[in-house]
Amino acid sequence: MKTIYILLTRSTTLVSKMIHYTTSADYTHVSIAFDEDLKQLYSSARKNGRTMFPAGPCKENLRKGYYKKHMNIPCSLYKLEVTDQVYEQAKAAAEYYIRNEQYYQYNILGLLLCRMGIPYNRSHKYFCSEFVGEILEKSGAMELEKQPSLIRPIDYTDMPDLSCEFEGTLLDLLKSKNQMQYA
Repeated sequence: MKTIYILLTRSTTLVSKMIHYTTSADYTHVSIAFDEDLKQLYSSARKNGRTMFPAGPCKENLRKGYYKKHMNIPCSLYKLEVTDQVYEQAKAAAEYYIRNEQYYQYNILGLLLCRMGIPYNRSHKYFCSEFVGEILEKSGAMELEKQPSLIRPIDYTDMPDLSCEFEGTLLDLLKSKNQMQYA
């Protein structure tokens, strides 16, 4: 058995603030990781700093860039135990999106429709929670209760297959993992 990690955060970006304001959700972004140290996370998000675009499939690093400058944002870390085969399939799917990032974009329309509860699957376009949901569902890691285009980051807190390992700030998360030398 291996573990897949789901990291929920609420950043200080304009999009995150708008989502938080309209939903009151504790978390507005989700990433997926395949290592306990969380050195490499995958998501569909901004690719540089605070600006929304360009956006799409990307690797995120808690110890560099935006996150390093905003260590006090709230986060929750969830884990999912899966078979070795499912783990490898999920990781391969995440890597596939990164290798082919030029063919994928951020699903801003899907994000708006998700908020209204309208499912809308757009080919080659994903917002963060949809991206993570696609990987989990297509790899067989989880059977989702709703289609990925309707999943919000906060929905991951209620998924029975996921268990909460940590809740606090990014700084405290890295301290708990003895990773402060990387921060």
